[in-house]
Amino acid sequence: MKSDMLSIMSTPAQDIKQAAHQLIDQLPDNTTWDDVLYRMAVRRSIEMGLRESEAGNTVDTETVRAKFGLTE
Repeated sequence: MKSDMLSIMSTPAQDIKQAAHQLIDQLPDNTTWDDVLYRMAVRRSIEMGLRESEAGNTVDTETVRAKFGLTE
């Protein structure tokens, strides 16, 4: 988890600010603070997942299903 935080912190602030502005500009006029926070949290989660995937830190579906005893 620490490495995730370090990679987020190493993102240039200007890039983050620009992305936040774009995200907010796309929201409807009746947006609440909860809407803004939710959209930012989703964006952050997606970016973290993509970085993990690019780094090869993934587990295939078969392994997950076997670990939890899931079939079809």
